[in-house]
Amino acid sequence: MSESQARRNNLYSGIHKALRAYMSDTLNRTARLDANDAEELSAGLRQIRELLAFMRSHMQHEASFIHTAMNARRAGSAQVTEGDHDHHDWAIDKLNALCGHVEEHSGARRQDYLDHLHLQLSVFVGENLVHMNMEETENNAILWAHYTDEELDGIHDALVSTIPQEEMQLAMRWMIPALNPSELAGMMMGMRAGMPPPVFEGMLGFARSLLDQRSAQKLDAALAAPQALAA
Repeated sequence: MSESQARRNNLYSGIHKALRAYMSDTLNRTARLDANDAEELSAGLRQIRELLAFMRSHMQHEASFIHTAMNARRAGSAQVTEGDHDHHDWAIDKLNALCGHVEEHSGARRQDYLDHLHLQLSVFVGENLVHMNMEETENNAILWAHYTDEELDGIHDALVSTIPQEEMQLAMRWMIPALNPSELAGMMMGMRAGMPPPVFEGMLGFARSLLDQRSAQKLDAALAAPQALAA
């Protein structure tokens, strides 16, 4: 990626950082699940199902806005991505079915299904990591060649406006601690500019609750900087 490309508007970066964190946490949690602890198992399977539902919704958002934009200015340019999404959709169905099999069995059979679930989730995560890299390189190259940053901002804003509040809160839960300090400060400044002060203060408090002390201090310092106050 050239220096000029690195400064272009990247529609994928923030949400993909969130997804990488969410998938990694879920995969690691699945590896540790105790098949004989009903409460732990139930909570772990719930996180898997919530991740899968989030991934499916994410794919739908990309199809509605990003793929549509790509195909509008280079016909067929989203075809490979759309094919990947079809496979991911199939894999989500299979993983949900495996969660049900874990719940329906007990003893050694339950452990067998849980081990298989972990392996298949590992494959799903690995395929998505490769897929997201393709989106951030090849798809971005198409978007940057055919859209200005102002147009990409419009696509982003239109997409975000369709996300239900509960889904947005889940996205923020994983995105906020996954961003680097500059990215996080930029996002929070944008929120401050577009939200009523009480709403922003609530979001800022939520962000601080997800950060370690050092990261929270960096965010506060960025938001208090003169250039941030003037923005």
